[in-house]
Amino acid sequence: MTAPSRYRGQPVSEGVAAGEVYLGDAPAVSKASATVDEVRTAFAAVAHDRAALAMQLRAAGRDRDAGIVEIAALIAADTALTGPVLDAVRDGAEPVAAITGHAEAQAALLAALPDPDLALRAGDVRQVASAVVGHLNGSRVPPPPPERFILVRHEVDPADLIRLAEAGLAGAVSVGGGASSHAAIIARGLGLPMLAGAHPRVLAAPAGHPAVLAGDTLTVDPPQAELAAARAGTTRAVPQPRAIRDGVVTTADGELVTVLCNVASAAETRLGLSRGAAGVGLLRTEIPFTGAAGWPSEADHLAQLTPILKQLHGRPVVVRLLDFSGDKVPPFQRQGQHGLTALLNAPQALQAQLRAIVAAGRGTRLAVLVPMVRSLDEVTEVRAALAKAAAEAGVDPPQLGIMVEVAATAAAARTFAAEVDFFSIGTNDLTSEVLGLDRADPATSPALAADPRVLTLIGSVAGTGAKVSVCGDAAADPAVLPLLIGLGVRTLSVGAARVPQVARQIAQTDSAQSAEHAAGVLA
Repeated sequence: MTAPSRYRGQPVSEGVAAGEVYLGDAPAVSKASATVDEVRTAFAAVAHDRAALAMQLRAAGRDRDAGIVEIAALIAADTALTGPVLDAVRDGAEPVAAITGHAEAQAALLAALPDPDLALRAGDVRQVASAVVGHLNGSRVPPPPPERFILVRHEVDPADLIRLAEAGLAGAVSVGGGASSHAAIIARGLGLPMLAGAHPRVLAAPAGHPAVLAGDTLTVDPPQAELAAARAGTTRAVPQPRAIRDGVVTTADGELVTVLCNVASAAETRLGLSRGAAGVGLLRTEIPFTGAAGWPSEADHLAQLTPILKQLHGRPVVVRLLDFSGDKVPPFQRQGQHGLTALLNAPQALQAQLRAIVAAGRGTRLAVLVPMVRSLDEVTEVRAALAKAAAEAGVDPPQLGIMVEVAATAAAARTFAAEVDFFSIGTNDLTSEVLGLDRADPATSPALAADPRVLTLIGSVAGTGAKVSVCGDAAADPAVLPLLIGLGVRTLSVGAARVPQVARQIAQTDSAQSAEHAAGVLA
Protein backbone atom coordinates (compact mmCIF):
# COMPACT_ATOMS: atom_id res chain seq x y z
CA MET A 1 0.00 0.00 0.00
CA THR A 2 1.40 3.40 -1.00
CA ALA A 3 2.19 5.68 1.93
CA PRO A 4 0.35 9.03 1.97
CA SER A 5 2.18 12.14 0.74
CA ARG A 6 1.15 15.46 2.25
CA TYR A 7 1.63 18.92 0.76
CA ARG A 8 0.73 22.02 2.72
CA GLY A 9 -0.24 25.52 1.64
CA GLN A 10 -2.42 28.49 2.52
CA PRO A 11 -6.15 27.72 2.34
CA VAL A 12 -7.67 30.55 0.28
CA SER A 13 -11.05 28.88 -0.29
CA GLU A 14 -12.43 26.55 2.34
CA GLY A 15 -13.95 23.11 1.99
CA VAL A 16 -13.08 19.46 1.46
CA ALA A 17 -12.39 17.92 -1.94
CA ALA A 18 -11.68 14.39 -3.08
CA GLY A 19 -10.51 13.34 -6.52
CA GLU A 20 -7.61 12.30 -8.71
CA VAL A 21 -4.49 14.46 -8.97
CA TYR A 22 -4.54 16.40 -12.26
CA LEU A 23 -1.26 18.12 -13.18
CA GLY A 24 -2.32 21.06 -15.32
CA ASP A 25 1.06 22.47 -16.43
CA ALA A 26 2.24 21.68 -19.94
CA PRO A 27 5.50 19.72 -20.18
CA ALA A 28 8.56 21.96 -20.37
CA VAL A 29 9.68 21.91 -24.00
CA SER A 30 11.94 24.41 -25.72
CA LYS A 31 11.31 25.46 -29.31
CA ALA A 32 14.54 27.21 -30.21
CA SER A 33 13.64 27.55 -33.89
CA ALA A 34 10.46 29.62 -33.50
CA THR A 35 10.31 32.73 -35.65
CA VAL A 36 9.23 36.19 -34.62
CA ASP A 37 5.95 35.68 -36.46
CA GLU A 38 5.31 32.40 -34.61
CA VAL A 39 5.92 34.06 -31.25
CA ARG A 40 3.65 36.95 -32.21
CA THR A 41 0.97 34.46 -33.29
CA ALA A 42 1.26 32.59 -29.97
CA PHE A 43 0.61 35.79 -27.98
CA ALA A 44 -2.30 36.68 -30.27
CA ALA A 45 -3.79 33.21 -29.91
CA VAL A 46 -3.74 33.41 -26.11
CA ALA A 47 -5.29 36.89 -26.20
CA HIS A 48 -8.00 35.69 -28.59
CA ASP A 49 -8.65 32.57 -26.52
CA ARG A 50 -9.12 34.56 -23.30
CA ALA A 51 -11.27 37.20 -25.01
CA ALA A 52 -13.49 34.51 -26.55
CA LEU A 53 -13.87 32.81 -23.17
CA ALA A 54 -14.84 36.14 -21.61
CA MET A 55 -17.57 36.61 -24.23
CA GLN A 56 -18.94 33.13 -23.50
CA LEU A 57 -18.99 33.89 -19.79
CA ARG A 58 -20.85 37.17 -20.30
CA ALA A 59 -23.43 35.39 -22.44
CA ALA A 60 -23.92 32.93 -19.57
CA GLY A 61 -24.37 35.76 -17.06
CA ARG A 62 -21.00 35.12 -15.36
CA ASP A 63 -19.88 38.73 -15.55
CA ARG A 64 -17.38 38.77 -12.70
CA ASP A 65 -15.56 35.74 -14.12
CA ALA A 66 -15.54 37.38 -17.56
CA GLY A 67 -13.94 40.53 -16.16
CA ILE A 68 -11.13 38.53 -14.60
CA VAL A 69 -10.45 36.53 -17.78
CA GLU A 70 -10.39 39.75 -19.80
CA ILE A 71 -7.41 40.92 -17.76
CA ALA A 72 -5.40 37.99 -19.13
CA ALA A 73 -6.48 38.90 -22.67
CA LEU A 74 -5.23 42.45 -22.16
CA ILE A 75 -1.88 41.26 -20.78
CA ALA A 76 -1.35 38.90 -23.74
CA ALA A 77 -1.96 41.80 -26.15
CA ASP A 78 0.03 44.39 -24.18
CA THR A 79 3.05 45.68 -26.11
CA ALA A 80 4.80 46.29 -22.78
CA LEU A 81 5.24 42.51 -22.67
CA THR A 82 5.11 41.43 -26.31
CA GLY A 83 7.40 44.21 -27.60
CA PRO A 84 10.54 43.28 -25.62
CA VAL A 85 9.96 39.58 -26.27
CA LEU A 86 9.69 40.03 -30.04
CA ASP A 87 12.74 42.31 -30.05
CA ALA A 88 14.75 39.70 -28.15
CA VAL A 89 13.73 36.89 -30.52
CA ARG A 90 14.50 39.13 -33.50
CA ASP A 91 17.99 39.60 -32.04
CA GLY A 92 18.54 35.84 -31.77
CA ALA A 93 17.30 35.00 -28.27
CA GLU A 94 15.81 31.57 -27.61
CA PRO A 95 12.01 32.10 -27.78
CA VAL A 96 10.89 30.32 -24.61
CA ALA A 97 13.67 31.92 -22.59
CA ALA A 98 12.71 35.32 -23.99
CA ILE A 99 9.05 34.85 -23.11
CA THR A 100 9.62 33.56 -19.60
CA GLY A 101 12.49 35.95 -18.88
CA HIS A 102 10.66 39.13 -19.90
CA ALA A 103 7.43 37.96 -18.26
CA GLU A 104 9.28 37.31 -15.02
CA ALA A 105 10.94 40.72 -15.20
CA GLN A 106 7.55 42.40 -15.64
CA ALA A 107 6.05 40.24 -12.90
CA ALA A 108 8.86 41.23 -10.54
CA LEU A 109 8.17 44.92 -11.18
CA LEU A 110 4.47 44.40 -10.44
CA ALA A 111 5.19 42.35 -7.32
CA ALA A 112 7.32 45.19 -5.97
CA LEU A 113 4.54 47.78 -6.26
CA PRO A 114 3.33 49.22 -2.93
CA ASP A 115 -0.32 48.62 -3.87
CA PRO A 116 -0.92 44.97 -2.86
CA ASP A 117 -3.79 44.51 -5.31
CA LEU A 118 -1.69 45.66 -8.26
CA ALA A 119 1.20 43.51 -7.03
CA LEU A 120 -1.03 40.46 -7.44
CA ARG A 121 -1.08 41.08 -11.20
CA ALA A 122 2.37 39.45 -11.23
CA GLY A 123 0.65 36.07 -11.12
CA ASP A 124 -1.52 37.02 -14.09
CA VAL A 125 1.56 37.86 -16.17
CA ARG A 126 3.17 34.51 -15.33
CA GLN A 127 -0.04 32.67 -16.23
CA VAL A 128 -0.15 34.37 -19.64
CA ALA A 129 3.51 33.55 -20.28
CA SER A 130 2.88 29.90 -19.44
CA ALA A 131 -0.06 29.80 -21.86
CA VAL A 132 1.98 31.44 -24.63
CA VAL A 133 4.84 28.98 -24.17
CA GLY A 134 2.39 26.09 -24.23
CA HIS A 135 0.85 27.35 -27.47
CA LEU A 136 4.24 27.99 -29.06
CA ASN A 137 5.54 24.52 -28.24
CA GLY A 138 2.35 22.81 -29.27
CA SER A 139 2.49 21.21 -25.82
CA ARG A 140 -0.70 19.52 -24.90
CA VAL A 141 -1.70 19.10 -21.31
CA PRO A 142 -3.34 15.70 -20.80
CA PRO A 143 -7.12 15.96 -20.60
CA PRO A 144 -8.56 15.98 -17.08
CA PRO A 145 -9.77 12.70 -15.60
CA PRO A 146 -13.37 11.76 -16.43
CA GLU A 147 -14.37 11.81 -12.77
CA ARG A 148 -13.74 14.36 -10.00
CA PHE A 149 -10.19 15.71 -9.86
CA ILE A 150 -7.96 18.19 -8.03
CA LEU A 151 -6.04 20.60 -10.26
CA VAL A 152 -2.36 21.18 -9.40
CA ARG A 153 -0.43 23.97 -11.15
CA HIS A 154 2.45 26.31 -10.54
CA GLU A 155 0.06 29.23 -11.09
CA VAL A 156 -3.60 28.30 -11.18
CA ASP A 157 -5.23 30.42 -13.87
CA PRO A 158 -8.73 31.78 -13.19
CA ALA A 159 -9.63 30.48 -16.64
CA ASP A 160 -8.73 26.97 -15.44
CA LEU A 161 -11.34 27.10 -12.71
CA ILE A 162 -14.01 28.60 -14.95
CA ARG A 163 -13.51 26.07 -17.76
CA LEU A 164 -13.19 23.03 -15.51
CA ALA A 165 -15.82 23.88 -12.89
CA GLU A 166 -18.50 21.85 -14.65
CA ALA A 167 -16.13 19.14 -15.88
CA GLY A 168 -15.44 17.47 -12.54
CA LEU A 169 -13.12 19.99 -10.85
CA ALA A 170 -13.27 19.35 -7.10
CA GLY A 171 -10.47 21.62 -5.85
CA ALA A 172 -7.19 23.30 -6.79
CA VAL A 173 -3.64 23.70 -5.51
CA SER A 174 -1.31 26.50 -6.65
CA VAL A 175 2.34 27.06 -5.84
CA GLY A 176 1.91 30.78 -6.51
CA GLY A 177 -0.80 33.24 -5.60
CA GLY A 178 -2.51 34.18 -2.38
CA ALA A 179 -5.88 34.80 -0.77
CA SER A 180 -6.53 37.91 -2.88
CA SER A 181 -5.49 36.42 -6.23
CA HIS A 182 -8.03 36.28 -9.03
CA ALA A 183 -8.02 32.49 -8.91
CA ALA A 184 -8.79 32.54 -5.18
CA ILE A 185 -11.68 34.96 -5.74
CA ILE A 186 -13.15 32.70 -8.42
CA ALA A 187 -12.66 29.61 -6.24
CA ARG A 188 -14.51 31.15 -3.31
CA GLY A 189 -17.36 32.28 -5.53
CA LEU A 190 -17.73 28.76 -6.91
CA GLY A 191 -17.33 27.13 -3.51
CA LEU A 192 -14.21 25.21 -4.64
CA PRO A 193 -11.56 24.37 -1.99
CA MET A 194 -8.17 25.79 -2.93
CA LEU A 195 -4.64 26.05 -1.54
CA ALA A 196 -2.12 28.70 -2.59
CA GLY A 197 1.55 29.07 -1.70
CA ALA A 198 2.10 25.30 -1.77
CA HIS A 199 5.65 23.89 -1.80
CA PRO A 200 6.92 23.38 -5.39
CA ARG A 201 7.39 19.67 -4.76
CA VAL A 202 3.61 19.30 -5.15
CA LEU A 203 4.23 19.71 -8.90
CA ALA A 204 5.83 16.26 -8.84
CA ALA A 205 2.83 14.60 -7.19
CA PRO A 206 1.80 11.41 -9.05
CA ALA A 207 -0.87 12.23 -11.60
CA GLY A 208 -4.01 10.10 -11.45
CA HIS A 209 -3.53 9.08 -7.83
CA PRO A 210 -6.41 9.62 -5.36
CA ALA A 211 -6.14 12.70 -3.17
CA VAL A 212 -7.98 14.67 -0.51
CA LEU A 213 -7.79 18.45 -0.13
CA ALA A 214 -8.82 19.59 3.34
CA GLY A 215 -7.73 22.46 5.55
CA ASP A 216 -4.18 23.45 4.66
CA THR A 217 -3.16 20.06 3.24
CA LEU A 218 -3.36 18.08 0.02
CA THR A 219 -2.98 14.39 0.88
CA VAL A 220 -2.10 12.11 -2.04
CA ASP A 221 -2.79 8.38 -1.58
CA PRO A 222 -4.67 8.97 1.69
CA PRO A 223 -5.88 6.12 3.91
CA GLN A 224 -9.06 4.55 2.55
CA ALA A 225 -11.15 5.74 5.48
CA GLU A 226 -10.05 9.34 4.95
CA LEU A 227 -10.72 9.13 1.21
CA ALA A 228 -14.16 7.57 1.73
CA ALA A 229 -15.15 10.22 4.26
CA ALA A 230 -14.06 13.02 1.93
CA ARG A 231 -15.91 11.50 -1.02
CA ALA A 232 -19.07 11.18 1.03
CA GLY A 233 -18.81 14.80 2.10
CA THR A 234 -18.26 16.16 -1.42
CA THR A 235 -21.09 14.19 -3.02
CA ARG A 236 -23.69 14.98 -0.36
CA ALA A 237 -26.11 17.71 -1.39
CA VAL A 238 -25.83 20.92 0.60
CA PRO A 239 -28.92 21.07 2.82
CA GLN A 240 -30.68 24.35 3.41
CA PRO A 241 -30.60 24.93 7.16
CA ARG A 242 -33.98 24.44 8.78
CA ALA A 243 -33.35 27.58 10.79
CA ILE A 244 -33.25 29.82 7.72
CA ARG A 245 -36.55 31.01 6.29
CA ASP A 246 -36.79 33.76 3.69
CA GLY A 247 -33.16 34.57 4.45
CA VAL A 248 -33.76 35.13 8.17
CA VAL A 249 -32.18 33.01 10.91
CA THR A 250 -33.16 32.94 14.58
CA THR A 251 -30.33 32.77 17.09
CA ALA A 252 -30.43 30.31 19.97
CA ASP A 253 -31.99 32.99 22.20
CA GLY A 254 -34.53 34.32 19.71
CA GLU A 255 -32.79 37.21 17.90
CA LEU A 256 -33.46 37.56 14.16
CA VAL A 257 -30.48 37.84 11.79
CA THR A 258 -30.81 38.46 8.05
CA VAL A 259 -28.37 36.64 5.75
CA LEU A 260 -27.64 38.12 2.31
CA CYS A 261 -25.02 37.23 -0.30
CA ASN A 262 -22.17 39.07 -2.03
CA VAL A 263 -22.24 38.71 -5.83
CA ALA A 264 -20.88 40.07 -9.09
CA SER A 265 -22.72 37.82 -11.55
CA ALA A 266 -26.06 36.21 -12.28
CA ALA A 267 -24.57 32.77 -11.54
CA GLU A 268 -23.53 33.75 -8.01
CA THR A 269 -26.95 35.31 -7.44
CA ARG A 270 -28.67 32.05 -8.41
CA LEU A 271 -26.35 30.12 -6.11
CA GLY A 272 -26.87 32.45 -3.16
CA LEU A 273 -30.65 32.46 -3.48
CA SER A 274 -30.73 28.68 -3.84
CA ARG A 275 -28.75 28.41 -0.61
CA GLY A 276 -31.32 30.49 1.27
CA ALA A 277 -30.07 34.09 1.11
CA ALA A 278 -32.73 36.78 1.55
CA GLY A 279 -31.24 38.80 -1.29
CA VAL A 280 -28.02 40.55 -2.23
CA GLY A 281 -26.16 42.63 0.32
CA LEU A 282 -23.30 43.63 -1.98
CA LEU A 283 -23.41 43.72 -5.77
CA ARG A 284 -19.96 44.58 -7.10
CA THR A 285 -20.53 46.45 -10.37
CA GLU A 286 -16.95 47.14 -11.45
CA ILE A 287 -15.80 43.54 -12.03
CA PRO A 288 -17.26 43.24 -15.57
CA PHE A 289 -15.53 46.47 -16.63
CA THR A 290 -11.95 45.95 -15.47
CA GLY A 291 -10.88 45.68 -19.11
CA ALA A 292 -12.94 48.65 -20.32
CA ALA A 293 -11.41 51.27 -22.60
CA GLY A 294 -13.65 54.01 -21.17
CA TRP A 295 -16.43 54.69 -18.71
CA PRO A 296 -19.33 52.22 -19.14
CA SER A 297 -22.45 53.67 -20.74
CA GLU A 298 -25.97 53.36 -19.36
CA ALA A 299 -26.58 50.54 -21.85
CA ASP A 300 -23.41 48.76 -20.67
CA HIS A 301 -24.60 48.90 -17.08
CA LEU A 302 -28.08 47.71 -17.98
CA ALA A 303 -26.65 44.73 -19.83
CA GLN A 304 -24.75 43.67 -16.72
CA LEU A 305 -27.34 44.53 -14.07
CA THR A 306 -30.50 43.18 -15.68
CA PRO A 307 -29.65 39.41 -15.53
CA ILE A 308 -28.89 39.82 -11.83
CA LEU A 309 -31.65 42.14 -10.68
CA LYS A 310 -34.42 40.32 -12.55
CA GLN A 311 -33.84 37.42 -10.11
CA LEU A 312 -34.45 39.69 -7.13
CA HIS A 313 -38.03 40.85 -7.61
CA GLY A 314 -39.38 41.83 -4.19
CA ARG A 315 -36.05 41.08 -2.54
CA PRO A 316 -33.46 43.43 -1.04
CA VAL A 317 -30.45 44.27 -3.21
CA VAL A 318 -27.61 46.68 -2.45
CA VAL A 319 -25.83 47.85 -5.61
CA ARG A 320 -22.38 49.34 -5.04
CA LEU A 321 -21.18 52.10 -7.33
CA LEU A 322 -18.13 51.49 -9.52
CA ASP A 323 -15.03 50.99 -7.40
CA PHE A 324 -12.14 51.10 -9.87
CA SER A 325 -9.31 50.69 -7.37
CA GLY A 326 -6.63 48.20 -6.33
CA ASP A 327 -6.47 45.39 -8.89
CA LYS A 328 -9.72 46.54 -10.50
CA VAL A 329 -8.34 49.54 -12.37
CA PRO A 330 -9.26 49.42 -16.10
CA PRO A 331 -6.80 50.50 -18.82
CA PHE A 332 -8.31 53.95 -19.27
CA GLN A 333 -7.64 54.82 -15.62
CA ARG A 334 -4.16 53.37 -15.16
CA GLN A 335 -2.51 56.81 -15.15
CA GLY A 336 -5.25 58.83 -13.48
CA GLN A 337 -7.40 58.95 -10.38
CA HIS A 338 -8.95 55.80 -8.99
CA GLY A 339 -11.98 54.76 -6.97
CA LEU A 340 -14.70 57.11 -5.80
CA THR A 341 -12.62 60.21 -6.56
CA ALA A 342 -12.43 59.30 -10.24
CA LEU A 343 -16.16 58.54 -10.42
CA LEU A 344 -17.18 61.81 -8.78
CA ASN A 345 -14.92 63.67 -11.20
CA ALA A 346 -16.81 62.05 -14.09
CA PRO A 347 -20.39 63.17 -13.37
CA GLN A 348 -21.75 61.88 -16.68
CA ALA A 349 -20.39 58.41 -15.87
CA LEU A 350 -21.92 58.55 -12.40
CA GLN A 351 -25.28 59.63 -13.79
CA ALA A 352 -25.22 56.86 -16.42
CA GLN A 353 -24.69 54.21 -13.76
CA LEU A 354 -27.35 55.61 -11.44
CA ARG A 355 -29.91 55.75 -14.25
CA ALA A 356 -29.18 52.11 -15.10
CA ILE A 357 -29.40 51.04 -11.45
CA VAL A 358 -32.75 52.76 -10.98
CA ALA A 359 -34.13 51.31 -14.22
CA ALA A 360 -32.90 47.73 -13.69
CA GLY A 361 -33.86 47.78 -10.02
CA ARG A 362 -37.59 48.36 -10.54
CA GLY A 363 -39.51 45.78 -8.57
CA THR A 364 -36.65 45.10 -6.16
CA ARG A 365 -36.06 46.55 -2.70
CA LEU A 366 -33.22 48.60 -4.11
CA ALA A 367 -30.46 50.43 -2.26
CA VAL A 368 -27.30 52.13 -3.55
CA LEU A 369 -23.93 51.83 -1.82
CA VAL A 370 -21.01 54.28 -2.07
CA PRO A 371 -17.53 52.70 -1.72
CA MET A 372 -14.55 53.95 0.30
CA VAL A 373 -16.28 57.06 1.65
CA ARG A 374 -14.08 59.54 3.49
CA SER A 375 -16.16 62.74 3.67
CA LEU A 376 -19.74 63.96 3.97
CA ASP A 377 -19.29 65.99 0.80
CA GLU A 378 -18.94 62.75 -1.16
CA VAL A 379 -22.24 61.50 0.26
CA THR A 380 -23.99 64.78 -0.55
CA GLU A 381 -22.77 64.70 -4.14
CA VAL A 382 -23.93 61.13 -4.74
CA ARG A 383 -27.30 61.75 -3.06
CA ALA A 384 -27.98 64.70 -5.38
CA ALA A 385 -27.07 62.62 -8.44
CA LEU A 386 -29.26 59.74 -7.23
CA ALA A 387 -32.23 62.07 -6.67
CA LYS A 388 -31.85 63.37 -10.23
CA ALA A 389 -31.74 59.84 -11.71
CA ALA A 390 -34.83 58.82 -9.72
CA ALA A 391 -36.73 61.95 -10.75
CA GLU A 392 -35.96 61.26 -14.41
CA ALA A 393 -37.33 57.75 -13.98
CA GLY A 394 -40.40 58.97 -12.10
CA VAL A 395 -39.68 56.91 -8.97
CA ASP A 396 -38.76 57.64 -5.37
CA PRO A 397 -34.99 57.67 -4.72
CA PRO A 398 -33.73 54.37 -3.30
CA GLN A 399 -31.94 54.30 0.03
CA LEU A 400 -28.32 55.44 0.01
CA GLY A 401 -25.64 53.89 2.19
CA ILE A 402 -21.87 53.97 2.51
CA MET A 403 -19.15 51.37 2.82
CA VAL A 404 -17.25 51.67 6.07
CA GLU A 405 -13.75 50.63 5.05
CA VAL A 406 -11.73 53.55 6.40
CA ALA A 407 -10.90 53.82 10.11
CA ALA A 408 -11.60 57.56 10.24
CA THR A 409 -15.04 57.02 8.72
CA ALA A 410 -15.84 54.31 11.24
CA ALA A 411 -14.73 56.54 14.10
CA ALA A 412 -16.99 59.33 12.80
CA ALA A 413 -19.97 57.01 12.26
CA ARG A 414 -22.39 59.13 14.30
CA THR A 415 -21.67 62.12 12.10
CA PHE A 416 -22.27 60.09 8.95
CA ALA A 417 -25.39 58.43 10.39
CA ALA A 418 -27.31 61.69 10.07
CA GLU A 419 -26.62 61.79 6.32
CA VAL A 420 -26.98 58.17 5.20
CA ASP A 421 -29.68 55.51 5.31
CA PHE A 422 -27.44 52.59 6.23
CA PHE A 423 -23.86 51.41 6.73
CA SER A 424 -22.14 48.39 5.17
CA ILE A 425 -18.88 47.47 6.88
CA GLY A 426 -16.09 46.12 4.67
CA THR A 427 -13.96 44.24 7.17
CA ASN A 428 -11.14 43.33 4.77
CA ASP A 429 -9.94 46.87 4.11
CA LEU A 430 -10.89 48.14 7.57
CA THR A 431 -8.86 45.42 9.29
CA SER A 432 -5.88 45.92 6.98
CA GLU A 433 -5.78 49.65 7.69
CA VAL A 434 -6.30 49.39 11.45
CA LEU A 435 -3.66 46.69 11.90
CA GLY A 436 -1.25 48.15 9.33
CA LEU A 437 -1.25 44.99 7.24
CA ASP A 438 -0.81 44.30 3.55
CA ARG A 439 -3.93 42.61 2.19
CA ALA A 440 -1.69 40.41 0.03
CA ASP A 441 0.26 39.17 3.05
CA PRO A 442 -0.36 35.41 3.50
CA ALA A 443 -0.63 36.06 7.25
CA THR A 444 -3.80 38.12 6.81
CA SER A 445 -7.12 36.41 7.42
CA PRO A 446 -10.74 37.37 8.15
CA ALA A 447 -10.23 36.19 11.73
CA LEU A 448 -8.02 39.22 12.38
CA ALA A 449 -11.19 41.31 12.51
CA ALA A 450 -11.55 39.94 16.04
CA ASP A 451 -8.75 42.28 17.13
CA PRO A 452 -10.12 44.67 19.80
CA ARG A 453 -9.05 47.70 17.75
CA VAL A 454 -11.15 46.56 14.80
CA LEU A 455 -14.08 45.45 16.95
CA THR A 456 -14.12 48.81 18.69
CA LEU A 457 -14.68 50.55 15.35
CA ILE A 458 -17.32 48.03 14.27
CA GLY A 459 -19.04 48.55 17.60
CA SER A 460 -19.01 52.32 17.15
CA VAL A 461 -20.80 51.91 13.81
CA ALA A 462 -23.31 49.38 15.18
CA GLY A 463 -23.99 51.66 18.14
CA THR A 464 -25.22 54.56 16.01
CA GLY A 465 -28.72 53.12 15.81
CA ALA A 466 -28.58 53.17 12.02
CA LYS A 467 -29.10 50.08 9.86
CA VAL A 468 -25.78 48.23 9.74
CA SER A 469 -24.62 45.20 7.78
CA VAL A 470 -21.23 43.53 7.53
CA CYS A 471 -20.28 42.43 4.01
CA GLY A 472 -16.56 41.65 4.46
CA ASP A 473 -15.13 38.12 4.71
CA ALA A 474 -15.21 38.33 8.51
CA ALA A 475 -19.00 37.98 8.37
CA ALA A 476 -18.49 34.30 7.48
CA ASP A 477 -15.56 33.65 9.81
CA PRO A 478 -16.54 31.27 12.65
CA ALA A 479 -14.48 33.17 15.20
CA VAL A 480 -15.70 36.64 14.24
CA LEU A 481 -19.35 35.99 13.46
CA PRO A 482 -20.49 35.58 17.11
CA LEU A 483 -18.61 38.75 18.04
CA LEU A 484 -20.45 40.68 15.32
CA ILE A 485 -23.77 39.43 16.66
CA GLY A 486 -22.62 40.37 20.15
CA LEU A 487 -21.92 43.90 18.95
CA GLY A 488 -25.49 44.19 17.68
CA VAL A 489 -25.02 43.46 13.97
CA ARG A 490 -28.20 41.82 12.65
CA THR A 491 -27.52 41.75 8.91
CA LEU A 492 -24.66 39.77 7.35
CA SER A 493 -23.75 39.48 3.68
CA VAL A 494 -21.45 36.60 2.73
CA GLY A 495 -20.16 34.68 -0.28
CA ALA A 496 -22.95 32.82 -2.07
CA ALA A 497 -21.47 29.40 -1.32
CA ARG A 498 -21.16 30.19 2.39
CA VAL A 499 -24.79 31.04 3.16
CA PRO A 500 -25.72 27.62 4.63
CA GLN A 501 -22.76 27.36 7.01
CA VAL A 502 -23.27 30.93 8.22
CA ALA A 503 -26.97 30.26 8.82
CA ARG A 504 -26.16 27.14 10.83
CA GLN A 505 -23.70 28.99 13.04
CA ILE A 506 -26.13 31.85 13.66
CA ALA A 507 -28.80 29.37 14.75
CA GLN A 508 -26.35 27.92 17.29
CA THR A 509 -25.26 31.32 18.64
CA ASP A 510 -26.65 32.87 21.83
CA SER A 511 -26.64 36.63 21.25
CA ALA A 512 -26.59 37.48 24.97
CA GLN A 513 -23.54 35.30 25.57
CA SER A 514 -21.96 36.74 22.42
CA ALA A 515 -22.49 40.26 23.78
CA GLU A 516 -20.67 39.28 26.98
CA HIS A 517 -17.89 37.72 24.91
CA ALA A 518 -17.54 40.84 22.76
CA ALA A 519 -17.44 43.07 25.83
CA GLY A 520 -14.71 40.88 27.27
CA VAL A 521 -12.64 41.14 24.09
CA LEU A 522 -13.01 44.92 24.02
CA ALA A 523 -12.01 45.12 27.67
